[in-house]
Amino acid sequence: MTAKTLAVVLLGMASLSTRSAAQEITVAAAADMGSALTELAARYQKKTGTSIRLLFGSSGNLTQQIKNGAPFDLFLSADEDYPKQLIEARLAERNSLYRYAVGRLIMWVLKSSSLDIEHHGVNVLLDASVKKIAIANPQHAPYGRAAVAALRHFQLYDKVADRLVLGENVSQAAQFVESGNAQVGLIALSHALVPAMKDRGRYWEVPNDAYPELDQGAVVISRSQHKKEAAAFLSCLKTPEAQAILRRYGFSTPEGKR
Repeated sequence: MTAKTLAVVLLGMASLSTRSAAQEITVAAAADMGSALTELAARYQKKTGTSIRLLFGSSGNLTQQIKNGAPFDLFLSADEDYPKQLIEARLAERNSLYRYAVGRLIMWVLKSSSLDIEHHGVNVLLDASVKKIAIANPQHAPYGRAAVAALRHFQLYDKVADRLVLGENVSQAAQFVESGNAQVGLIALSHALVPAMKDRGRYWEVPNDAYPELDQGAVVISRSQHKKEAAAFLSCLKTPEAQAILRRYGFSTPEGKR
C-alpha cells in the first residue's frame, strides 16, 4: 500500500469514526420519564440510526452534574426551573427550551393493601396502619416538592412529617412502596401506568389544584458536541406519535413554551 493510499484510508477511517461518534447522544432525564423515554428512544433509534444513551435521576442532581461538567447532550427535567437555571448560567441553549409534558402526582398503594384510597383519598394517610409514606426528596426532586405542597394543601404535612421516607428520586420512592418498605407513596402517575406496575397497585390522583403544575422542560446543553442530533431528538418529542406515547404514560402534552 502506497503512502498516498494509506493516507486516504486513514482519512476515511477518521471520517467514519467522527460520523459514528456523532450518531450517539446522551440524554439525562427525570426519573418519571423512565419507561416513556426508553420506548421513545428505541423507536427513534430504529427510525434514524441515532443511538440514544439514557441516564435517569432526580432533576436537581442531574442539574448539578451538568454544572459540574457532565457530558450530556440533552436534559429532560421534571420541571422548567432547572433548565432555566442552566440557561441563566449559560450552560444550556436558550432557544431550545421546550415544555414537553406536564406530570401528574398520585397516591399509590399495593393492590393487596387494605387502604381504600379510591374512596377516602388522601385521608388514608392518617390510618394507623400507615407507618411510612414514600416521597421523592424535595430538595432536588420536583415530584417531592409537589408531594410536600399537596400535604400542606390538605393540612396533613405536620401530622405525617415524621413518617415520610425520602427516595433519591420519584422512581425510588415508588420502589419503597413496591418493596413493602412504605405503605403509601406520593409518586408520578407515569410509574403506575408502566406495564409491570399496572397489575401491582392501585392509585388515587391528587387534585391538580393541590400542588404547583409539574411543567416538564427540556433543553439542549451548551457544551454538547452533538447539538444538531440533540435538537433533532428533541423535535421528535413534538410529533403526534411521541405525544401519544407520553399521554399513554399519564402525561399531558401541551404545546412547547419558549
